[in-house]
Amino acid sequence: MQRREFLTGTVLLAAGAAGTWRAAEAAVGLVGAPWRKFELTHRITLSERHGPARLWVPLPQDEGDYQRALGVEWRGDMAKAQIYRDKVYGASMLFAEWPAGTAPRSVDIVTRVATRDCGIDAPGRRREARPSREELDLYLQPTASTPIDGIVYKTAAAITVGRARPINKAQAIYDWIVANTFRDPKTRGCGLGDIKFMLESGDLSGKCADINGLFVGLARAVGLPAREFYGIRVADSVLFKSLGASDDVTKAQHCRAEVYIEGYGWTPVDPADVRKVVLEEGLPVGSPRVRELTRRLFGNWEMNWVGFNHARDFRLPAQPDGAVPFLMYPYAETAEGPLDYLDPESFRYTVQARELSI
Repeated sequence: MQRREFLTGTVLLAAGAAGTWRAAEAAVGLVGAPWRKFELTHRITLSERHGPARLWVPLPQDEGDYQRALGVEWRGDMAKAQIYRDKVYGASMLFAEWPAGTAPRSVDIVTRVATRDCGIDAPGRRREARPSREELDLYLQPTASTPIDGIVYKTAAAITVGRARPINKAQAIYDWIVANTFRDPKTRGCGLGDIKFMLESGDLSGKCADINGLFVGLARAVGLPAREFYGIRVADSVLFKSLGASDDVTKAQHCRAEVYIEGYGWTPVDPADVRKVVLEEGLPVGSPRVRELTRRLFGNWEMNWVGFNHARDFRLPAQPDGAVPFLMYPYAETAEGPLDYLDPESFRYTVQARELSI
């Protein structure tokens, strides 16, 4: 019988908070504040056992005044486990590695994070420090999936013609996407966000990574810093049933978007969720409830959702070659290549969400 070795680790993400989750919470000022706290548990077993294997799992990050990562614990039979942070986007992830001949190749990862509703209408919102020029420049750049020239620029310029103020440009792009895109339930996962193909083909359907990715590309094309925020739903929504998930959230990944507007800061938007409600709740775009949601989701997010990172078209640490479009799902590679992260049964992973008391 093969002897199993377990590797465990704990990182509390508040400085000086070694020892307990509660110390981490106090150190980032959650006690007594209007926050919600969630625990996410990834349970992963790699079904492919031939040759060496590597696994990358996204971790929540601090963001603005609405999300605080508290820490991460892990336990598994891997030979190596380490937290990495991407050098370009700052995306945080747990990297695990197994040598050839090991089984069953499993790991449990527990993260805790605190959130509160955010946006220009959120109660108690405080103004964040202006991002650095380097940060804003990063989110103006094209990527492999998000070009900002050619048909992307022409489309964005046509949408925003006559609009001089950044907020009016962003609103015009948002309204155009709500009016012209469609959610396609047959799209695998959250889509890939290949916006050039969407515009050239005239097929403006897809899911959140497609629809919100299109917003990001069009915004960048007319000089508005914008970025995707990849994450997962963790609780029921007070707005619409289709905008929430709880308990088993294995397939509840969701990409949102932000645009930087001077005077407002990083402004949350989510046209993809408007189209999700239209499809899954069976409501016309012009209905009063959808019009109100459209207004709300330009500038505000309900934080029954946890954000992982803004990374787009990037190479993972220790990844042999190639790049990933984003890191929102657990991602693994073996000697035979990447495993299908959109098939959690063959990949064998689950994600559980639990709300905790503050």
